[in-house]
Amino acid sequence: MEAYFLDWANLLLRWLHVIVAIAWIGSSFYFVWLDNHLTPPTDEQLKKQGVGGELWAVHGGGFYNPQKYLGAPPRLPEHLHWFYWESYSTWLSGFSLFLLVYIFNARTYLIDPSVAQLTPAIAIAAALGFLALGWIVYDVLCRVFGKNEKLLSGLIIAYVVAAAWGACHLFSGRAAFLIIGAMIATIMSANVFFWIIPGQRKVVAAMKAGQPVDPVHGQRGKQRSVHNTYFTLPVLFAMLSNHYSMTYSASNNWAVLVLIMVAGVLVRQFFILRHKGNTQPIYPILAIAILAGVAAWIAPKPAVTTAAQTTENQFAEVQKIVQARCIQCHATHPTMMDSPAKGLMFDQPGVIEAKSQLIYQQVVQQKIMPLGNLTNITEQERATIAHWFESGNAVIPASK
Repeated sequence: MEAYFLDWANLLLRWLHVIVAIAWIGSSFYFVWLDNHLTPPTDEQLKKQGVGGELWAVHGGGFYNPQKYLGAPPRLPEHLHWFYWESYSTWLSGFSLFLLVYIFNARTYLIDPSVAQLTPAIAIAAALGFLALGWIVYDVLCRVFGKNEKLLSGLIIAYVVAAAWGACHLFSGRAAFLIIGAMIATIMSANVFFWIIPGQRKVVAAMKAGQPVDPVHGQRGKQRSVHNTYFTLPVLFAMLSNHYSMTYSASNNWAVLVLIMVAGVLVRQFFILRHKGNTQPIYPILAIAILAGVAAWIAPKPAVTTAAQTTENQFAEVQKIVQARCIQCHATHPTMMDSPAKGLMFDQPGVIEAKSQLIYQQVVQQKIMPLGNLTNITEQERATIAHWFESGNAVIPASK
């Protein structure tokens, strides 16, 4: 029952995380789009009020006329909407999910002995350290080099590349991708918490006190907001990557992560420029070229098999592999769990045959089993299972 309730907690947290993330990303995308579509007002009254840009739009049967002031409006409205709970809710739900799945199951999900020999305590400390250090380094870079946007951008990219390399040489591939995504997401939410919202509060406080508004708050908030915009698609890929093992299980997986993130940035750049009226296709073309190159690079190679084996011999080999690598969790009385994982008991007659397609998908195609590769299955053993299934011999031989 404990595993059942944990599955429900996982499901509900993941659902919540997706819902609030949609709200945050949607508002972020909308305001970038809005900024790039504003036009100078033609109404002299609006100009006198300090309106620097406006937009007329129609949606859902109604007309909308958002306006942006160059500085502070002449009078603050009684009700002012703040955009921050979307960000905080996304981070809090994501971090809770990270704790539930990865931190509380560090030996299974964070650690891959073939990558680095870590204890659960060290792996947990390192994973949390990536999140905290990511924000600290980024914030220092912005404080020191914030006036030189090109240099700052290059340094941020270099840091993310270094972090991706380090994570992929420390954690399991699946965890490494997610940790880098969580690190960048932490930077995004911290930008809102430490800079964007406090700056806006200072502007509002100055207006209420009748004092001049310091434009630096708007400039800093805008810079961090722009960074968040470019971070969005790379973070989305990192969060989705745990469903696609061909990316995180590839050799030099850190480079795969970086290249796909770069493709995400290029796609975002295309949409930003498109909002400004620039429809040059160079950025999506580059993104597609990068993704196609990565797909070709990590494409699975044909399994190398030895001399032809009989169906009976093939199944005997698969049974040995299952006995050595899978039975610890998938047995009538598993040694690594209180009950058979997912109800699968490979020590029962006919189960391996009945679940041959599932075994092939999980062990060969997705490489997500054994979890964390705790039982050290080899690539040759995966190839044996692949050959057994792909040759159409995934049957249990009749007893003699």
